[in-house]
Amino acid sequence: MTSLRTQGHRAAANHYIEWLDTARAKQVTPAGNWGIWLILAGRGFGKTRTGAEDTILYALRNPNVRVAVVMPTYSELIRVAFKGVSGILPLLPKECLLKGRGQGYNEQAKEIRLFNGSIIQGFTAVEPESLRGPQFHRAWCDELAAWRYPETFDQLMFALRLGDDPKCIITTTPKPTPIIKMLLSREDVLVTTGSTFENEANLAPSALKMWKERYDGTTMGRQELYAEVLDNIEGALWNSKLIDATRLPKITPTRLLVDTKIVFVKIIVALDPAVTSNPDSDETGIVVVGKDAQNKYYLLDDRSGVYSPAEWGKVAVELFYLWQANYIVAEVNNGGDLVESLIRGIDSSVGYRSVHASRGKMLRAEPISALYEQGKVHHMGVYPELESQMCTYTGDRPKPSPDRLDALVWGLTELSKSRGDVAWRVS
Repeated sequence: MTSLRTQGHRAAANHYIEWLDTARAKQVTPAGNWGIWLILAGRGFGKTRTGAEDTILYALRNPNVRVAVVMPTYSELIRVAFKGVSGILPLLPKECLLKGRGQGYNEQAKEIRLFNGSIIQGFTAVEPESLRGPQFHRAWCDELAAWRYPETFDQLMFALRLGDDPKCIITTTPKPTPIIKMLLSREDVLVTTGSTFENEANLAPSALKMWKERYDGTTMGRQELYAEVLDNIEGALWNSKLIDATRLPKITPTRLLVDTKIVFVKIIVALDPAVTSNPDSDETGIVVVGKDAQNKYYLLDDRSGVYSPAEWGKVAVELFYLWQANYIVAEVNNGGDLVESLIRGIDSSVGYRSVHASRGKMLRAEPISALYEQGKVHHMGVYPELESQMCTYTGDRPKPSPDRLDALVWGLTELSKSRGDVAWRVS
């Protein structure tokens, strides 16, 4: 009778052959003397499949190794990297999982254990400290350009120290973030680029048609479909150098007094609410901004996302208390009194003000861009999605709406309207 171990080896060999027959040349792990394989590619290129296959095949061909998989959030780790259509578990031959109840996959521990002793362990980019202590032979990082905490990558690099030749695979849609630009300048980084349309055989024709019609010729299309690292876009009011020049370390509300000497005179939560709540809806922009006694301005947090009205109302109120804000300011052109009613329904004691858009987005944004040019605005931390909107939005198309940018503009406009407030410290 064929042993379980023999079955595992046969399944691993067959899987490798099948992947070589299926993969495009750019998806096959390259040979050579590189430490990081950076795949900058458009949506639908097959980045997740590439990262998952490299992880699987390395773990199967090398017994008793440890491989880290780092995703932006826990939801994406489970939903995309582990259980997604192109994720590890659906692709991994069932004969290669460690047998026994609860042995092969442990969602609570975020681990996949293989028959040959290898372990694939999941982590999230929002928890840098979780990578202190573990050590690995290999790592796969997905959507690095969207990680909120770049120090997570640093902690991973310290942990990537096992074996004779530890390597890291990065799969990401490109954005002009400091970490992506840093990697592009390193000699040990092998870069592979590719567009969405290189994988059109595996994508729905209707989706390809919609993407071309909607995004061809736009800055969003150049970044998200054709994988260009965009900076200094003609017509955009910001670029990454302008933002980086005054960037400060990330701070949490609980450490504000301990880690910084900034005296805040006002902190507000700025809200640009979406009017619908389905997967195709615009995001609701939710940012926290502050002003100090010297009339300098600070981006403290960005919690934007696709929310239902009840969800974005709850997030805004939570941030109001977390940052001890003065009030919530919301743009109400679409929601009218309903926005205030929703906020008051959650907590009637929350300070609230409404604003109405009487000018176009670019006109509203120009005075705020001028504050950046004067060196008066500091991003405390890195905010990839927001900063991507800032550096690429030119007003050339109404969709997709730059809701994170809108919220930032509303917040900084509100802060910059007044002078001479009484100074106070967050406590």
